[in-house]
Amino acid sequence: MEKQASKRQLQVAREIQKDLAEIIRGQGMAAYGGAMVTVSEVRISPDLSVAKVFVSIFPSAKQEETMSILEEKKRSIRGELGHKVAKQLRIVPEINFYLDSTLDYVDHLDSLLKG
Repeated sequence: MEKQASKRQLQVAREIQKDLAEIIRGQGMAAYGGAMVTVSEVRISPDLSVAKVFVSIFPSAKQEETMSILEEKKRSIRGELGHKVAKQLRIVPEINFYLDSTLDYVDHLDSLLKG
């Protein structure tokens, strides 16, 4: 069972989510093959060294392509994040991107309900 995140973890996660969303939005949709990337959630390890970044990608047909672009850009994104959080954090957390599939799940439920 996962331990509940501390207040500090939640604060740092929220800040990282806001900063990453800004960084990704600043690069524009063209940088991600025309897909819209939304940072839906960030979970950070207790020692603040690893951030699990959940992203939703629209349209979902571009998910695989966009995830590989995110992986390629991970170092530069982390570098930009470092500039933004340098005053608040001693170390810039390692970033791991995960696909947030809740939008797909909602679409799936919607199509089931429409029958």
